[in-house]
Amino acid sequence: MKYDFDKIVDRRQAVTVKYGKCAEVFGTTDVTPLWVADMDFEVCPAITQALIERFEHPVYGYSMTTPEFWQSIIDWEARRNDFHFTTDDVIYVPGIVRGIAYAINYFTSPGDKIVIQQPVYHPFRNVSVGNRRMVVSNDLVETPDGSYRMNLDNLEEIFRTEKPRMMILCNPHNPIGIAWDTDTLAQIARMAKRHGVIVLSDEIHSDLVLRGKKHCTFTNSCPEAAEVGITFGAPSKTFNIAGIVSSWCVIKNPELRKGFFEWMEGNEFSEPTFMACIATEAAYNHGEEWLEQAKTYIEGNIDFVADFCQKHIPAIKAIKPEASFLMWLDCRALGLDADALNSLFIHDAHLGLNRGDMFGAAGAGFMRFNIATQRSVLADALQNLAKAINGLKS
Repeated sequence: MKYDFDKIVDRRQAVTVKYGKCAEVFGTTDVTPLWVADMDFEVCPAITQALIERFEHPVYGYSMTTPEFWQSIIDWEARRNDFHFTTDDVIYVPGIVRGIAYAINYFTSPGDKIVIQQPVYHPFRNVSVGNRRMVVSNDLVETPDGSYRMNLDNLEEIFRTEKPRMMILCNPHNPIGIAWDTDTLAQIARMAKRHGVIVLSDEIHSDLVLRGKKHCTFTNSCPEAAEVGITFGAPSKTFNIAGIVSSWCVIKNPELRKGFFEWMEGNEFSEPTFMACIATEAAYNHGEEWLEQAKTYIEGNIDFVADFCQKHIPAIKAIKPEASFLMWLDCRALGLDADALNSLFIHDAHLGLNRGDMFGAAGAGFMRFNIATQRSVLADALQNLAKAINGLKS
C-alpha cells in the first residue's frame, strides 16, 4: 500500500471529541475509545497539502466559493455513484445533521410527525424532538442472518394513519451498515409520493460501501424519488475531515428546492469556510487512491474483528457491514441488560463503545464498534474484551 494505515497517530493532544469526552461519556478516561465515527488514520496527504498551501498566505479574510468547488462535488458523485445534478440543484450545508435540522424547520411545523427507522443514528431522533416534532419509528426487522430489513408494509401503514410530513432515511444505514438496494428505496419513494411525505436521505457513508457493492442514491432510485427526495452528502466520513465541516444537499424537484434554498441563503446558512472548500476540492479531485486503500484496510479490519469474535468470543456476533467502518455487535447471548453490558465494556474491558440502546430500544443488547483504527489497537481491544468475558463466566 502507498499509505500506511498501521501507523499509530496520537490524537490525545488534538482536542478531539473521541478522546476529550471520554470522562463525560464513560465516566473514566481509562478506556480505549472506539465510539465516535471518525477514523484514527492520517488524512489523505493531498488534503493536508492543499490546506497548508492556503494557510501559508497570511490573510484569512472573507472567502467565496469557486466553480471548481461545485464541480468537484458534481464530478465525484457522477463518477462514483452515477448521481447526476447541476449547480442549481446543490447547496452547501454546515454538517448533515444541521442540514437535516434546517429542512425540519423549513418544511415542517411543531407537532408534525417525522418517521425514522430504529435502531438508527440517534441524532435523527434528537434533532426532531429538539425541534418539537413527534417521532414515529418504523423499526427495522431482524433477519435470520443477523442483518435487518425494512418493514415496508408497516411503513405504508404509518404513512396512511399517522400522516407524517417527513421521513429521515439513513442510506447506508448507521449503525448496522446496510447498503439499501434500489428496489427498497424505490418502494419508499412511491409510498412517500402517494402520501405526501418528504424524504431526507442521509448518505454520509455512501462512499464507504465495501467489497465491490454499489451505492444507490435515494434520489436515483426512481422518478418519484426525485420528486420527494432531499439528499445529503459529505466528504467528512469518507476522508476523515469531519472537523472541517463540509457537507452538501441536493434537491432535484424545483418546487421543493426553490423556497428552501432561498431560505438557506437568506439566513446565511449556506456559506462554506475557505477551509471547507479547499479540503473538499482536494479530497474529491485527488483522494480517490487514498480512499480505495482505506476501504481495503477497513475491510481487513472487519474480517479481523469477525474472525476473532467467532474464534475467541463466540457469545458476541460481529455483523459485517456492507458499508462504513462501524460494526454492530450482537451481545445478547451474554444475558446482560443494557447497563450491565455497557459496564462490562467500560470497567472490565476498558473499552469505550456506543451502547446499542442509544439508537433506540431495539438496540438493547448490542454495541456499536468503530473499527477505523490501527489493527494493533483492535487486537489489544479484542484481547481485553475476551478477558473480560472470560472473567464474567468465571
